[in-house]
Amino acid sequence: MKPDWIGWVATAAFTSSYFVRNPFQIRAIQAIAAFLWLSYGVVIGAMPVIIANFLVISAALFTMWRDRRAQ
Repeated sequence: MKPDWIGWVATAAFTSSYFVRNPFQIRAIQAIAAFLWLSYGVVIGAMPVIIANFLVISAALFTMWRDRRAQ
């Protein structure tokens, strides 16, 4: 089975974040999508995809934590 399906699911997840208005939910969806992209990068052995999406996940989780802590 080709790993392309992971990329397509990641694309759908990321695209769906544009239909959400709550900033916390947007970041959560984008973190999930980035995790899927990271997984895709691991499967295909693409270090730039892995590193870029690790950074996106880190930023999303940090801002989610920061905003929850500020409330």
